[in-house]
Amino acid sequence: MPTVLRIGAWRVAIYPNDHRPAHVHVIGQGHEAVFTLNDPAGSVAIRENYGFPARDVIRIQGALEKNLAALLRAWEGIHGTR
Repeated sequence: MPTVLRIGAWRVAIYPNDHRPAHVHVIGQGHEAVFTLNDPAGSVAIRENYGFPARDVIRIQGALEKNLAALLRAWEGIHGTR
């Protein structure tokens, strides 16, 4: 699973054998969350959360939104079109 971004102690990964829609897994400190990547004009939405406190989810979502275009390029590089 390629790490495509780091947010502090958390790593953002895209699984090569994963399914659509475009999304990332954020892993760290014994927690994992999955965020759907909409499109560069849209936003990032949390789909699943396994243990991250709400304040961390908000921080992660903001960082993902700032890097949305690069994350979508990474998804397309691994999976092809969204």
